Amino acid sequence: MNFIKTIVAAGLVAASTSAFAADITGAGATFPFPVYSKWADAYKKETGNGLNYQSIGSGAGIKQIQARTVTFGATDAPLKAEQLEKGGLVQWPMVMGAIVPVVNLAGVKPGELILSGEVLGDIYLGKISKWNDPAIAKLNPNLTLPAEAIMVVRRSDGSGTTFNFTDYLSKANAEWKAKVGSGTAVEWPTGVGAKGNEGVAGNVGQTKNAIGYVEYAYAKQNKLTTTGLINKAGKSVQPTIAAFQAAAANADWASAPGYYVILTDQPGDASWPITAATFILMPKDPADKAASAEAIKFFKWAFEKGGKLAEELDYIPMPESVVKLIEKTWTADIKS
Repeated sequence: MNFIKTIVAAGLVAASTSAFAADITGAGATFPFPVYSKWADAYKKETGNGLNYQSIGSGAGIKQIQARTVTFGATDAPLKAEQLEKGGLVQWPMVMGAIVPVVNLAGVKPGELILSGEVLGDIYLGKISKWNDPAIAKLNPNLTLPAEAIMVVRRSDGSGTTFNFTDYLSKANAEWKAKVGSGTAVEWPTGVGAKGNEGVAGNVGQTKNAIGYVEYAYAKQNKLTTTGLINKAGKSVQPTIAAFQAAAANADWASAPGYYVILTDQPGDASWPITAATFILMPKDPADKAASAEAIKFFKWAFEKGGKLAEELDYIPMPESVVKLIEKTWTADIKS
């Protein structure tokens, strides 16, 4: 977990040395924490202004912005138009990324194990409990899988990563949809809970025969073993920036109220099936307009100059056409 400790330290340094640090505060999703931390560090070096972002999960981030205890909230589970209206909030997508299954299996290298949404759902339902189950073996005829119990790891906190993961399982596994469904928190049939993407990554990394789900940057930085997936088109795909981009390519942001777009289980031979956007929430009428303006400056900088930094962590920058829509939203909907 050295990667996580490092970026936390960098964020704290940026926060403690900035004149605006006490004003520009954000909290929420762990999914975008690596890229927000990288942006904050670069922004601090360029402008002298810091950013204090608490990686506490989407559910907690939504509660904090509703209570107006932070300048912005962050969530991977977008709020619907009626929720935004009720809370007096504005929402927009900040960056896109992907959620990947990760395993800790002796002798299995990244990408070697292939799973389907049906099988993944059955594992999290507890129906498939051994790694050498015939359903897994059928997808992996060239792998020798152990006759060991699958150690299932899932989120314990309210999580946008969970929202997107369970949304995908609901689309790919009918029994999961009927018995569990989707949400930032669900009644898990099985598994051990861990807090944040950080917690799931750490738990899977330390537990033999484990499986979990994390945002791709956490898998990469913690050197976890990712799996391939069978997508909606029936093709076996690996978690790559090209596969994430393919899934995001057809998103219709312009006609979605509050930019409410879910990117799971997208069509296309090359699409990664658990791609997701992460969103920012801000008040329409902020109490501290100076802090709100400083936050918008940071987001504008991230859209203009943060694309390469995002891609280095295998996130997908928002298309320029969408950024122009978002900038119009700032002008029209947030009082300055």
